[in-house]
Amino acid sequence: MGVPLGPAPFSATTSTSQPFAVTTWARFTGNMVVDRDEVPPGAAVVVAPRVGAGAFGTLVAGAGAASSFWLHAEVSGSTRPTIAARRTTVGASGCALLDGREGGRAAGEWVRNISPAPYRGVDVYPEQGDRTVTMPIVPSPLVRTRFAPSPTGFMHLGSARTALFNWLAARHAGGEMLLRIEDTDAERSQPELIEMILGTLEWLGIDWDGEVVYQSKRADDHTAAVDSLLADGRAYWCGCSRDDIDLRHKERGGKPGYDGFCRDRGLGPGDDRVVRFRSPAEGDTVIDDVVRGEVRFANVDIEDFVIRRSNGSAMFITANAVDDIFMGITHIVRGEDLLPATPKIVLLRESLHAKERPTFAHLPLIVNEKRQKLSKRRDDVALESYRDRGILPEAMVNYLATLGWGPPDGVEVRPIAEIVALFDLANVTKSSAFFDVKKLESFNGDHIRGLPLADFVDRALPFVRNALLPAGADPATFDAGPFEVMAPLVQERVKRLDEAPDFVDFLYGDPVMDADAWAKTMDKDADLARRMLDTAVDLLGALNDWEPTAINDAIIGFADANEISRKKAQGPVRVAVTGRAVGPPLWEAMAVLGRDGSLSRLRSARAKLG
Repeated sequence: MGVPLGPAPFSATTSTSQPFAVTTWARFTGNMVVDRDEVPPGAAVVVAPRVGAGAFGTLVAGAGAASSFWLHAEVSGSTRPTIAARRTTVGASGCALLDGREGGRAAGEWVRNISPAPYRGVDVYPEQGDRTVTMPIVPSPLVRTRFAPSPTGFMHLGSARTALFNWLAARHAGGEMLLRIEDTDAERSQPELIEMILGTLEWLGIDWDGEVVYQSKRADDHTAAVDSLLADGRAYWCGCSRDDIDLRHKERGGKPGYDGFCRDRGLGPGDDRVVRFRSPAEGDTVIDDVVRGEVRFANVDIEDFVIRRSNGSAMFITANAVDDIFMGITHIVRGEDLLPATPKIVLLRESLHAKERPTFAHLPLIVNEKRQKLSKRRDDVALESYRDRGILPEAMVNYLATLGWGPPDGVEVRPIAEIVALFDLANVTKSSAFFDVKKLESFNGDHIRGLPLADFVDRALPFVRNALLPAGADPATFDAGPFEVMAPLVQERVKRLDEAPDFVDFLYGDPVMDADAWAKTMDKDADLARRMLDTAVDLLGALNDWEPTAINDAIIGFADANEISRKKAQGPVRVAVTGRAVGPPLWEAMAVLGRDGSLSRLRSARAKLG
């Protein structure tokens, strides 16, 4: 699933071993500019100068699945610094670079465009008079995000949105999204839940780069980090129990919580002792959040928080900060409910001598129709639930992308490639995002209608088979033929794949009569119902061609000639044939059901009316 990290060798083949095709040759002499060659999505580019009477530039491009942007260039004899096997990033509007000079060693640069839009710009500016090809390096900073779920339950809608926004931010910038499983809670973490997380991400189409990082395997690094903080005087041992802390608060009043009792006692390790971080007593910790702007926390309000438990294990916040440094995370994208913990993360990073502070983006809460934060105890928030109801993964990611962000052109329903191209964390809103199931289903209906017919059949057929196959029957015996014939009509009408069986169930056995439909259509105007059923049996029984147009002409022709509403004329026929008042186009459905089956149901309904 992941993409290997580290520099790739300079090569003339893609990662899929597809040969490159030379698309552009250029010979440069004097002061000549060649500009704006285009690299399409998924293509790779190699630029290699050649030396001779004049400087040569060769632009080579090849199609193939791209995984990242790589630079591998070795230059000598150049006025520019030597570039040796390092990685860079070229964004959707960046350019690829190379420098070489006559007499120097071979130089080459290989980049791959993984953004959904082409990037332009291999701009070539030879220096007048010295046969040098210079391609100015204009890299975009590498964006590296991470999704860090805990395997203690199903994938929550909010977690899925967080994963998606991390993925979008990384892919838009041509960067990486890493996956870290925060499984340090041994009692609650379960292997099967890890597999569920991985499977849900794969279903959504959210891939990750590199190998999965398991936090539980990095305990030694967490321990070492706490030890370094103790050695630097940025942390200290504390022997206060929860009861001690609560009792002192009760006696003194005021602000609850730990009061720094052990801060200057000079304790060492011991039974039931924890390690606390020594928070600064003055000043502010300021977070420049992409979504929320400047957020300021007074350090005096940040208590000396626990970073190591009494059993020796690191607290979550410690492992989180240490692992983000280790993984080189540049952008931390997560829910706003974690904002209060952010100053602690920043203080830990600074005390651990992290070179750079990451960019923070705290996403708005997702709320229900009552504007309450989504809760797994109250709301339907499990991704698996929506998958099992026939929500397409592309519809789910499309809708989740709109929960806190909107495309600048206002077009919400669109393919993920376009969302990647348009997405920008700076455009994420602060306001809570309402999770509207009806809107999700509307998105899903649009995506269903956009599927090729064969794809729709493949995705909907399992729902039809599971709903209509008799209990205990061999799935291989299910006749998909009737559904496949009706599929184009079903595709235009369903909003979820699990609705498909209701549009064709009457083709797989006697219809289950809907009581409300019978009462409103048959009992409410029994005389008209009898008349239409009798007429239908007579007219349809005499048809030579059993096809939709002939059936329509017979029934509608009678209704028009007798000044009967077409809707009222069709109603009794539909309920008799399908058991419902709504469904697929009636005449097409009867054509698939066949003459004998249709007439049999019309006669049965007529007999029931008396």
